Amino acid sequence: MGIESIHESYVKSRRLTVLADHFAQLFPDGSTVLDVGSGDGGLAAAIIARKPTLQFKGLDTLVRKDTRIPVEVFDGQTIPSQENTTDYVLFSDVLHHTEDPMILLREAVRVARRGVMIKDHLVRGFLAQPTLRFMDEVGNRRFGVKLPHNYWRPEQWDAAFTELKLEREDYRTQLGLYPVWANWCFGRGLHFIARLGLGQQA
Repeated sequence: MGIESIHESYVKSRRLTVLADHFAQLFPDGSTVLDVGSGDGGLAAAIIARKPTLQFKGLDTLVRKDTRIPVEVFDGQTIPSQENTTDYVLFSDVLHHTEDPMILLREAVRVARRGVMIKDHLVRGFLAQPTLRFMDEVGNRRFGVKLPHNYWRPEQWDAAFTELKLEREDYRTQLGLYPVWANWCFGRGLHFIARLGLGQQA
């Protein structure tokens, strides 16, 4: 069994379940959510299964044939929505695939009424960069996903949140994405989930 097959069999399904559990806890009942980089909508569908009052729409640069939620195509930079049109914007392992995460973060602040949800990576600790690059290559290269490996250090995320007046309402780094035997290598604080509220915007 190749490493891609192991990832598909043991990691991907666990990751989906764990992330859906976290996000279902974090989204308030009845929220509208714009899932940017939604793929096939599998994560959104799993979240809705846990909290049916949520309403999701998706955006992606390539719309797949069968999606679990309504998905519209966009250019990867400009969210095709007016200001304050959705409660939350969700980026789940999306921003590190962009050349400049600030572009989409600014767009999220523009269109969100209540806040932004992010799942992404942290560059910290021993061999963080090569570990993250390896995970990205295994999980995404065969699907043709753009891989600029644009991982940020914690202070870069903090600076972005401060500039955009995004306030941490919930911040998690112990996510339980991997079995115990793999967590020492692929978990170890390299991932975070944040619910960010909109501060006093100009």
